[in-house]
Amino acid sequence: MKLAINGGAKVRIKPFPAYRVIGEEEKQAVLSVLDSGVLSRYLGCWHDDFYGGPEVQALEREWAEYFGIRHAIAVNSCTSGLQCAVGAIGVEPGDEVIVSPYTMTASATAPLVFNAIPVFADIEPDYFCLDSASVESKITSRTRAIIVVDIFGLPYDMEKINSIARKHRLFVIEDTAQAPGAMYGGKYAGTLGDIGVFSLNYHKHIHCGEGGIVVTDNDELAERIRLIRNHAEAVVEAKGAQNLVNMIGFNFRMPEMEAAISRRQLKKLSGLIKTRMENCAYLAGRLAEIPAITPARIRESCSHAYYVQPFKFKAGLAGVSRDTFIDAVRAELPVTELREKEGPLLSCGYVKPLYLQPMFQQKIAYGACGYPFNLTQSDTISYQKGICPVAELMHERELFLHEMMRPGMTREDLDDVVKAFVKVWENRDELTGC
Repeated sequence: MKLAINGGAKVRIKPFPAYRVIGEEEKQAVLSVLDSGVLSRYLGCWHDDFYGGPEVQALEREWAEYFGIRHAIAVNSCTSGLQCAVGAIGVEPGDEVIVSPYTMTASATAPLVFNAIPVFADIEPDYFCLDSASVESKITSRTRAIIVVDIFGLPYDMEKINSIARKHRLFVIEDTAQAPGAMYGGKYAGTLGDIGVFSLNYHKHIHCGEGGIVVTDNDELAERIRLIRNHAEAVVEAKGAQNLVNMIGFNFRMPEMEAAISRRQLKKLSGLIKTRMENCAYLAGRLAEIPAITPARIRESCSHAYYVQPFKFKAGLAGVSRDTFIDAVRAELPVTELREKEGPLLSCGYVKPLYLQPMFQQKIAYGACGYPFNLTQSDTISYQKGICPVAELMHERELFLHEMMRPGMTREDLDDVVKAFVKVWENRDELTGC
């Protein structure tokens, strides 16, 4: 059977179904907000409306209750939530914050907003979260915090990294954009560090278009996050805030319509996670029959929320490279509805390790003279290729990811994904020399 990449017939032409989690409940919630006439109710001064409107405050209460945490603060994105978190812990110019090289840029650039310097530690070869030994090796007298990422939907190594943080008196900020509903023991991802940040943008598990939630059990940090969210400098005097560090005001406020949608989405989260887990277990079992493909491991005592499903590829067993093999599988598969421009939702690696981006390579952020990178001469800070060999190996040769397991995919749809992989495996001799 000739491979599609070589001119043969595809396994499937019909697009996969879209991931649709917006329903009648959300429509009615939006209409209710429109009927109320209150699209937002924030004032950037010390006032009853400093904390936002009724939908925002209801979402915050419900989110805190669901995740078993004292405080939930709604913001307009996970990116701004991470920036609020970094500011709230009091980082100062020249401080160092340990970050992951293998994630969306926001968690690595959040320290730069407050003129702190990102320091990249490597990732785990099996779980892809920050490696605890690499983290500890990067700590200096200037280190202030660790920003961990629950990458692809799996919680970070809480036990080891939190222990390191306590030992060195560091804060742990947890980027949980990809892992709402994942668990570590009896605790939800996002509640494992000092501050957790969730995402509600359009391709996440649940969404309101754009939005985020910051959570913490620390009363002081929660109030500082709220201040940074809403024009802190205009509020601190009347409110009586004494700690003015990083009290520069932003407008990171979530409007009422987004909050109303998010409240209805939250009610769906557990069911959506359950479906993802079932679909991924099915695909992992089927694809594990291909000797060169290994489903990613799940950390002991953890559950996985599967923002995407990761696999590792062994080119030596296949006789062709990962990229050649995956390109051939992609050629057998269709696009997904509503995301047609992206091609089949299957990719090699994830992101190029972030330190290889131009900003870090040239050390240019604020102005043209290297600020804030020029605030330190620390020997631990390097952005050269090779500093995180595991991240580079995963990106360049071993890791591949797909999104064709989201709710809405039927068993027949999943079987078509499997058929594409099996077809390429059984006819991989066609790829020799590619």
